[in-house]
Amino acid sequence: MITTKQRACLRGLGNALDSVMQIGKDGVSENVVESVNLLLEARELIKIKVLKNCDLTPKEVANEIVAQLDAEIVQVIGNTIILYKKSTRKDFKHIELP
Repeated sequence: MITTKQRACLRGLGNALDSVMQIGKDGVSENVVESVNLLLEARELIKIKVLKNCDLTPKEVANEIVAQLDAEIVQVIGNTIILYKKSTRKDFKHIELP
């Protein structure tokens, strides 16, 4: 669980990111969850765009992904989701949280 201060720091970092993934009409499938997990392992902080043709709301998409991956929701604003999960890789330069 991240604190409010850490979430604010991650939100600031996440605003500068470009979306690395889009979720459309198929919603949250196994492939989507697996892709998000690989992206989080490689980057720790990612931005996902939920397209308008998705049957789920962005909050529902975020909650489904977080439940399956043990990640953290940093922010859901509009159709954009920012997620964080600390990488388990040893050779990775981790994001420093306050």
